[in-house]
Amino acid sequence: MHDTASTALSAFDIAAILVVASALLGWFNHHFLKLPHVIGLTVMGALGAIGLTVADAFIPGVTLDDWVADTLQQMNFTETLLQGMLSFLLFAGALHVDLDRLKVAWLPVLLLSTVGVMISTVLVGLAMWGVGMVLALGIAPIWYFVFGALIAPTDPVSVLGVLREEKVPQSLQSAVAGESLFNDGVGIVVFIILLGAAVSGNDFSFAEGARLFAIEAGGGILIGLVAGYVGYRALAGMDEYTLEVLVTLAVVMGGYALCNYLTLSGPLAMAVAGLLIGNHGVTYAMSDVTRDYLVKFWELVDELLNSVLFLLIGLEMIVLVAGFDELVLALAAIPLTLAARGVGIFVSTKAIPAARLQDKGAGRVLWWGGLRGGISIALALSLPAGETRDLILAATFAAVLFSVLVQRATLGRLIEKLKRDHAPAVEDDTAAAAGPPPPP
Repeated sequence: MHDTASTALSAFDIAAILVVASALLGWFNHHFLKLPHVIGLTVMGALGAIGLTVADAFIPGVTLDDWVADTLQQMNFTETLLQGMLSFLLFAGALHVDLDRLKVAWLPVLLLSTVGVMISTVLVGLAMWGVGMVLALGIAPIWYFVFGALIAPTDPVSVLGVLREEKVPQSLQSAVAGESLFNDGVGIVVFIILLGAAVSGNDFSFAEGARLFAIEAGGGILIGLVAGYVGYRALAGMDEYTLEVLVTLAVVMGGYALCNYLTLSGPLAMAVAGLLIGNHGVTYAMSDVTRDYLVKFWELVDELLNSVLFLLIGLEMIVLVAGFDELVLALAAIPLTLAARGVGIFVSTKAIPAARLQDKGAGRVLWWGGLRGGISIALALSLPAGETRDLILAATFAAVLFSVLVQRATLGRLIEKLKRDHAPAVEDDTAAAAGPPPPP
């Protein structure tokens, strides 16, 4: 591998490469592959990573894969996503969630994003531990639960795009988005707690874990409430769309930076702040002109960052280690994560009568629409280098790629099938509002 110091790129250079590559590959996909945008970018990124690896192995003198790997290492995918992109993505996603509809489904959303995450973490950890025992892998059991925690968060942006395209009712969109927004924050907190125990080698303490969870999650929610309220008051005191867009940027960047400094949950803070500004701010503190500019600005930010993110997911495959153990764990991760999410949804929405999903089809949309994305990849890449990281990375990439390439690609078909079966959960709000057809 060549000297990384001689090929060091500035932050601007890396950003320029990623944006140009996303635009060119997006154009190619739009005109030729015609896949959904994020799926097309992920596929082309993955194929590019595989092609570079093969070329390096069979063509003497080809070192492009080394250059790409060096560039990705300089960029630090984990830090870029968790310390930067995630704050914008979660805020942008929360802006579009109807708070009134979310209040109606507050109990199932709360249980899905807490109890559901815990159940998924434990079940995936136990099942993968069993696979590891069969393979006689010499890694500590707690690392399997670390994997369970990092694969539990779902990606609200991907699934919401499909739900909007299929004109699914706002009530179901709000429930799915609410769960995804909050389980991101919860999953990251659980991951950090388990990773700390795994790295230190100390026995995991449920009491200490619960204490840390309460501090990080509760503190993040509090910061989100304060930042969202301060932003709302600032927006209400002016009518200048350029300055108001700047205020929302300050809420996102300042609030997330403060959470990082205080070691609180930035993702939960951004979800709460986005809900407040997206509902009360948009409704009571903005003119029509400002509202239009603000919404379009954050939609553009959302689209740009997602294009780069899903291209990176594909390209990061270049760091994978291909071996028998990695392949077996990767193949096992797909059905196990799906099964664990199904159990988590069932328990979260059936254990308490008030949390039950009344509409036929909602549970299946939540299950199949629980897409994994860049957060899981970033958390896996943050693990200490070694055999354990290689194994967890392989399992993570398998679950995420299956989620992006299979679940997201077929979610629309599932919704269409449910509509043909007249499932109330997926019938268009406009049709429902119109009432039944008049008698002949």
